[in-house]
Amino acid sequence: MYQPENHPRLGVCYYPEHWPEDTWEDDAARMKALGLSTVRIAEFAWAKMEPEPGVFTWGWLDRAVETLGQAGLKVVLCTPTPTPPKWLTDAYPSTLRHSEDGLPEKHGSRRHCSVASKTYREQSRRITLALADRYGHNPHVIGWQTDNEYSCHDSTLSYGPEDRQAFQLWLGKVYGDINALNAQWGTVFWSMTYRSFDEVELPNRLTADAAPAHWLDFRRFFSDMTAEFNREQCDILRAGSREDMFVTHNFMVAEMGFDHWDVSSDLDFASWDSYPLGFLEKFGNRMSIGGDAVIDRYMRIGHPDIVALHHDLYRDMSRTGRLWVMEQQPGPVNWANWNPAPVDGAVRFWTLEAVAHGAEVVSYFRWRQAQWAQENYHTGLNRPDGTPDRASLEIETLRDDLPKLTFGDVNDASGGDTSNTVGLYFDWDAAFTFEALKQGADQNAFATMFGWYHFLRRMGLNVEFISPSQMSVLPAYIIPAAPVLDADMVDFIRETGAPAIFCSRSGSRDGTLNWLPQPMVCEDGVAVDPLMEDLFLDRTETLRPTQKIGVDLDGAAVQASAWVEHLRVMGMIEPGSNEPPVEVIAQFTPGPFEPSGLDAAIVRQGNIHYLGFEPDYEGMKAIMEPIFDAAMIAADELPEDVRIRRSDGRLYVMNFGETAYDAAVLGLRGDAIIGEGTTVQPYTVSVFAD
Repeated sequence: MYQPENHPRLGVCYYPEHWPEDTWEDDAARMKALGLSTVRIAEFAWAKMEPEPGVFTWGWLDRAVETLGQAGLKVVLCTPTPTPPKWLTDAYPSTLRHSEDGLPEKHGSRRHCSVASKTYREQSRRITLALADRYGHNPHVIGWQTDNEYSCHDSTLSYGPEDRQAFQLWLGKVYGDINALNAQWGTVFWSMTYRSFDEVELPNRLTADAAPAHWLDFRRFFSDMTAEFNREQCDILRAGSREDMFVTHNFMVAEMGFDHWDVSSDLDFASWDSYPLGFLEKFGNRMSIGGDAVIDRYMRIGHPDIVALHHDLYRDMSRTGRLWVMEQQPGPVNWANWNPAPVDGAVRFWTLEAVAHGAEVVSYFRWRQAQWAQENYHTGLNRPDGTPDRASLEIETLRDDLPKLTFGDVNDASGGDTSNTVGLYFDWDAAFTFEALKQGADQNAFATMFGWYHFLRRMGLNVEFISPSQMSVLPAYIIPAAPVLDADMVDFIRETGAPAIFCSRSGSRDGTLNWLPQPMVCEDGVAVDPLMEDLFLDRTETLRPTQKIGVDLDGAAVQASAWVEHLRVMGMIEPGSNEPPVEVIAQFTPGPFEPSGLDAAIVRQGNIHYLGFEPDYEGMKAIMEPIFDAAMIAADELPEDVRIRRSDGRLYVMNFGETAYDAAVLGLRGDAIIGEGTTVQPYTVSVFAD
């Protein structure tokens, strides 16, 4: 079993096949001298490994692994399945992904095969087995990365003949009987009724929207296919490797193509690829961070919460309680809308930020900037001629600092103290549900969750991500987006007694998106006990971004936006019941659309709170401050550009702004372990004993 190290380390991504072999030894020696310890290789090298069907040329890879190992570097070897060679797609055209118009994609890029293709799966298992047989006991190889960036380029879904057949088989296993599918999908609507599973089409090229349950099951199907594809590789690699080798996969930012909790369950730990500037430019508006003004503000350092969110999310998916950053941006990238250079010191900043959130290894992409092809504008640690780029100079400054940051319990990146930690729910199935039933153009489960994460971070709190498969006892919980609720998860939260905020839409649907008039929990797709049995959902509405509805919260004026639910407390708890009553905590204020009186906006039963609207940042403060006080959670609002994280007995203070910050206001005593006294300079990270 893989045993994590007790201190953070640095690594790099390397492509020996891109460079003359007589440069490898010098590259390896310079990597070691720079303070790097791990090297990831070969994720795109299938055509180099197997230039003809069944003809393997391992010599170059043998020599690359040996050269790196002899220099004292440890190798992470990747399965090359994101880039099947031309001969494979020519011989097996059914493996190709089909775009939404039903046309096959072509060879000449990457991720061009469908994970639902039986033939592609067979070929992927074959190359994975060959790699495991060859390198599973190589002393220089410490672990494996499966494939590379599942779903990158929106590549999860495919609409080809093989996909259709596999989808029909999957539906048959899920529903068993076509009549059950018809009943759950509501196919009587618009005369969509099917006589057999063979009649079910893929949800593309339709005049109007597909049935929501049809679309949801299609997303779930491809999520399952991705997990199966990954699981097959994991099983082969573990069976053919030393017991101390790990298996990981490098996830991406805000990627909604598949259930990451499901895929990560087969990994030793999760990795991800961190590009703070590229993400900000490409995904900033998707996350509702505040528009172009915020993107401009953080264009050279990255948003304070986008990268941190993913560090926390992927750490909490890992068996070890640690994560790897498999690709860390070292300079300008090539793939965003615009690609600015980071501020001086940013690479050091991002490295320490990753360590603060539990990173065991930060691996930079890439050693040398490519001299040709799609990524030749993507910066590396070195220029194409091998001369050091600016990031190399920043990494040198980390060699003396990282040994000071030894880890505590590898299974608990918080260091055991969760008194300032809030559990935040996120589940990909919820994201699929939001997509299938938007009801408003700006409805987005990830953006809704991000708003709460941003708030919690501004309050100076640690965040631990939870899901039905990943629960722990914490001082408080927030469930921002969960139309289908898991009964066991709700029971777990009830039993803790900790305050929990269930936000609008929670428990409003069963497993196939059929409407439930009360907030309900589901078990195996079937509605069971209500979240609050006396609560009735009278009406829902979605509002344009310019529109708000007032909420009276104990005299405080709060604004409801986006999604609004008008709630009614209808019944009475039976005499002698141990159940606490449902209390109205806040009401919508009177207005032209409330002629009949005041509908409830926030209700509570015991430790369960239900919000009938999406609050903004100030609304979150008004709602949560009394809850934090009651739960004895020490929440104090930080300046807009400052974030903190407590980890392994240390306090990390991160300054994303251009103004110095005096960390003494946090009650710190003594100088920083890393940094200058208690002053955190612009665009730097200081570390204090906590």
